[in-house]
This record gives sequence, C-alpha cells and structure tokens, in this order.
Amino acid sequence: DVKNYPSAFYNRKGDNGLGVAVKLPPRLDSDFIKPYVAKITQTESEFKTPWRVVMIGDSARELVESNLIATLGEPSKIADTSWIKGGKSAWDWWNGFNAPVKNPGINTETYLAYIDFAKEAGLEYMLIDEGWSVGSSTRPKPGSDVTKAIPALDMPKILKYAKDRNVKIMLWLQWQQLDWQMDEALATYEQWGIAGIKIDFMDRSDQDMVDYYHKVLSKAAKHKLQVDLHGAYAPNGLVRTYPNYITQEGVLGAEYNKWTTRITATHNVTLPYTRMILGPIDYTPGGFAHRTPENFEIQIDRPMTMTTRGQAVAMYVVYDSPLTMLSDAPQAYKKASGQWEDGVDFIQAVPVTWDETRVLQGDIGQFIVTARRKGDTWYIGAMTNEQGRTITLPLSFLSAAKYDARLWQDG
Repeated sequence: DVKNYPSAFYNRKGDNGLGVAVKLPPRLDSDFIKPYVAKITQTESEFKTPWRVVMIGDSARELVESNLIATLGEPSKIADTSWIKGGKSAWDWWNGFNAPVKNPGINTETYLAYIDFAKEAGLEYMLIDEGWSVGSSTRPKPGSDVTKAIPALDMPKILKYAKDRNVKIMLWLQWQQLDWQMDEALATYEQWGIAGIKIDFMDRSDQDMVDYYHKVLSKAAKHKLQVDLHGAYAPNGLVRTYPNYITQEGVLGAEYNKWTTRITATHNVTLPYTRMILGPIDYTPGGFAHRTPENFEIQIDRPMTMTTRGQAVAMYVVYDSPLTMLSDAPQAYKKASGQWEDGVDFIQAVPVTWDETRVLQGDIGQFIVTARRKGDTWYIGAMTNEQGRTITLPLSFLSAAKYDARLWQDG
C-alpha cells in the first residue's frame, strides 16, 4: 500500500549492531537524469506510511503460497472488472521480430504473421513492442507521437486483421513519451480497440514515480486498458487496488538471455521464493532454443535459454502471471513437419489465473513443485536446478474422485 511515498531499501548499518539502515531513492531533476533530493512530500490532507512486512513461514513453500502483499493493498478502485481478461500473448521483441515472412521487421507483413500465429496457437493477445510509434525510443525523444504509427505500419489494417481473428492487441510505450500525451493517447487506444499497454523504462521508485503508477493505472482503467509495467520496481500490492495492473516485470527474466549468462536453472528456481512472493512476475517464458550451460551462446536476436523443455513448459504453472508471453518466434514452436513442437500443447491448455495454489515440495534455489487448480483440473509444474532429482509427490489434497493424468517430462 505505497502511495505518495517512495520505495525504501534496507541495508546493513555497518556498525555490527542490530537493526538496518533505511534508504529512500532520490527524485531526479527535470531532465530525469541527475538525482537531487531524497525526501517525502505530503500531497494530500491525510498522510500515512506504507506497510513494512516481514513474512515468516514454517517452510519456504508457505511463503510462495501467501497472498499477504496483495492483501495489504488498498481495495479495488475499479467497480466493473469484467473487461479485465488474462491470457497468453505472442510477442515480437525477444525473438528479434523474426516472423516467418520475406522481410521480417517492424512492418505490416510481420505483424499479420504474428497475428496468424496467435490465432493458430489459440493465444488471446499479440504484443506489439518497441518501435511501432513515431519517434519510439527507450528514452524521452522530442517529436515522438504515441498516437501515430510509423509509415511502415498500416495500423488500421493490423487492428482489423487481429479483430477478425479474435486476437487482441497490446502496445508498448516508453513511460515519459506516454506521460506527455497520456489523456489523448489512452483515449486513442480505446478508440482503436487496444486491449492493453506495456509501459517501460521507468527504472525508478522515488515518490514521483510511485505517483505515476497510480496515475497511469487509474487513467488506463477509465479507458478499459490493461497494463503491464515493464522496467518496474518490486510489486507492493497495487494489483489489488487496480486489477487492470495485470502483470509486471521487475525481475531478472528471460530477456537477459540475450546478453548475459545469469539466467540459469538455479536462478529460475530461486525466483518463486523471492521475487514472486511479492506479486505477478512477467518473466516472459517460452524460449524454445535450449542449450546446456557449456553450449549456451549469447545472441541478441536469436536468443537461447539454459533451460530444458520441461522447465520451460513448467514455468507456465510455477510462475504466477495473469498475462504471459510465448516469447520465441512463431516458427520456433513448429517442427519441420508443421506439427507443434513438444510441450506447445500443454502451454496452449494451461490457464493463467487460478482458483487454488499449493506448493507441494521445494527448497530455495534447489527445486519447486507447484500445483494449481482451475475448476476441476489440477496442473502441476516441477522445476529443478542443474541437478537432476527424483521426488515423490504427496497428492492427499486431491478429492476422492478418479483422475486421469497426462505427463510432460524431459528425457
């Protein structure tokens, strides 16, 4: 429940005594570059500090199951939430806009191909990432216009093509370029029939940026726009206050496969016990070019992963995100025969929102087994670090009914 207040960071005091030192992030100057002050400004008649939370459980598994952070958020400010729909999305940026067309790139032909893939795979969304709008950039750029597409994109054609195939469109935006035109842009997107926006490169958590989150989520809701905050600070329960805040990054996720070797299997099984206990995690799974750590290569436009296919598929159960990506190129999910690659059928079937969650076994940085229920169907995802293991799962939580099981596993 952080409002009119910056995030806070805790560090050791450095005096070998008990307690911690609290550091507030500074505001930036008018060019959003140079830090100049770290203080709190009262902006309303009433003032309260955010909750400070220490989560304790008998096991690490209990922390993963907890919804404490969201519970401490302010209750929903959106009366009608029927338009907020989770789902899975095709995506262009991670795979270098590598659509199966003659001239892949940020052009109409490419996006029609991604929409075809989304339709064929049964995905609800297509996310059009950086580069679609006039002056699109990762940093503020004079002359940008987030209400106009670049000449290479026939946006009306793309939107009609998607609508005819029941694929909803989401758009990427640099946060300040959106801020310059927020009211006009959000109204334009509603008129276009856009389902949501992905806002990026905030990369701050001072009071001004915290207030920006509240502003953009509130205004987006008035235009029935879902919001994915990329380049975001750690979750703090705001998903309860604004249910259109459907997911967020703020995680060392799959995009880092493009330029580091840090996204290891151990890292992937640490996240559920650390970052994910705070809220939804837009890890952007779905990379299907699997390599062992010894054979992994950093490639910007054709990225690899250090996961197995089993771990890649299990992420769709273990990682909680009401909006989730299929981050690889459309052709990565097809065999030469034209049939779906192994595991795609599971990704197509798995839900993105759940009625019940249980963590059956696990240990931080070692492994995790998560069971999630949707209706009468249970989905179980198991992920391990670089060490293979055999485990016996307790299934006493299941009802007395008879169950049929399908199993996807490595090997």
